[in-house]
Amino acid sequence: QVRLVESGGRLVQAGDSLKLSCTASGRTFATYAMAWFRHSPERAREFVPAISRRNEATNNADFVKGRFSISRDSGENTVYLEMNALKPEDTAVYFCAASGLAGGPFGRANYYQYWGQGTQVTVSS
Repeated sequence: QVRLVESGGRLVQAGDSLKLSCTASGRTFATYAMAWFRHSPERAREFVPAISRRNEATNNADFVKGRFSISRDSGENTVYLEMNALKPEDTAVYFCAASGLAGGPFGRANYYQYWGQGTQVTVSS
């Protein structure tokens, strides 16, 4: 069992940067693939980026490229989402997810067995 707790979400202005954290319980964090998803009333759940147990990042979403990056610190059992040049359309609840399965697909929500409660990011114009 893995428990995920996100933090770092808050109200920011357009153009600002923000770094979200997701801390996992348990001793096997390094064996999990981790990802961030987001959800807002205007859009369905969206895959943000993922990072494999080998620290290989997957950033397929167009809105992510060049602005968001994912990293992990296995010593701290934490995965981070660094977001730059934030836009009002980035407003959403951001969720952290973990998967103990091998391979992927990292962009599919049903690949992940564990989810955090989410942290709200609001970007004002």
